[in-house]
Amino acid sequence: MEHARETLTWETFGSAAQDLARVIAADDFRPDLILAIARGGMFVAGALGYALSVKNLHLMNVEFYNGVGSTLDMPVMLPPVPLAVDFSQKKVLIADDVADTGKTLELVRDFIVEHVAEVRSAVVYEKPGSLVKCDYVWKRTDRWINFPWSSLPPVVPGVADA
Repeated sequence: MEHARETLTWETFGSAAQDLARVIAADDFRPDLILAIARGGMFVAGALGYALSVKNLHLMNVEFYNGVGSTLDMPVMLPPVPLAVDFSQKKVLIADDVADTGKTLELVRDFIVEHVAEVRSAVVYEKPGSLVKCDYVWKRTDRWINFPWSSLPPVVPGVADA
């Protein structure tokens, strides 16, 4: 029997991003830049960037999941890795779609924390087992999540799918 899944639609994602932005703004946190964790965090960072009037967006590509419910032993940063100086003395908001184990968020946070004025994290979903307790969370769940950007099979299979 397949476990129940949480399904996020594009419409609900738009509302979730606005809700997150309102909570961040109400907390008086004004990030200088938003750091997206690719791939799912790109959508979150873009939506938060518009909602919070932050144009300075950066991207870190971290590989951890290599299938549904299947991960590498540890997350790995993929090139190009930004220079830590890019974040120097800035207030940074790390954005991702989900804090599942929290290992990816922990890796990114630890990479920049000594170089920034302040770092906070925002996710659409946080799971109970996450090592990192995010500052801003739209919803907590223990279910597998179907995101609108990754629910359909690729139009063109990637190298790993071939």
